[in-house]
Amino acid sequence: MAAETMQPSLKILGFVNNDIRSLSEAPKGYDESDRIGYLEIFTEYLEGLKGIEAGQTIMVLFWLHESSRDILKVHPRGKREIPKRGVFSTRSPVRPNPIGVSELEVLEIDGTRLKVKGLDVVDTTPIIDIKMKI
Repeated sequence: MAAETMQPSLKILGFVNNDIRSLSEAPKGYDESDRIGYLEIFTEYLEGLKGIEAGQTIMVLFWLHESSRDILKVHPRGKREIPKRGVFSTRSPVRPNPIGVSELEVLEIDGTRLKVKGLDVVDTTPIIDIKMKI
């Protein structure tokens, strides 16, 4: 199948609500972050949250809407002393499909609002999926 005939689509499940206002403020990764914020999930997806509980770790996929999509090589972790590598061999947020993944600790759940720890994305980042960490 030719790439031009494929038309994938995504549904936005909700948005992040936190105090990270710019890319420069964002931690380099969830494993280095103790930032707390909220996953604000749209009410139509409430049933999909059943089974998630406080204390669990979830993997959240984000649409990194502020990231460049035309860069294919980067200095890993922004360190200029490291030679550039292809973005697919890094966790860089810049990539043709700006999908990010974070492992977050669920602190509290109130309906469709999940309080989480470990955020490394800016406020209002769209959420495209949530998966249980096994």
